[in-house]
Amino acid sequence: MNPNPISADERRLLKRLRALGPAERETLLAFADFLAARAEPSSRPPAVAREPRPVPRPEQESVVGAIKRLSQSYDMLERDVLLHETSALMSAHVLQGRSAHAVIDELEALFARHYHDYRARIAAQD
Repeated sequence: MNPNPISADERRLLKRLRALGPAERETLLAFADFLAARAEPSSRPPAVAREPRPVPRPEQESVVGAIKRLSQSYDMLERDVLLHETSALMSAHVLQGRSAHAVIDELEALFARHYHDYRARIAAQD
């Protein structure tokens, strides 16, 4: 007897995962990582705004790679706040065929805008 039976949701997710190609699997797993990270409890914002730790943009980069890079660079931002816009941009690339370069440009602007808002919130606390 299995002490940890697989739920219907887990079976459904596994079935969908197995039906995907390698690139789509990577996208699904990156999105799952993103959702899992936003579910982690966030601590109270610091009194002093933290600076981003920019990671240089590689010449050839996937949209998933850009999301990971920007999440690392802007680790002080709350992922749940970015979720809707990040998901929309990912969908525009995967489902609508927008170029990775254009979507990554928009992702960089999105993260920078949210960082600007973050700094303004910290400054307002003073």
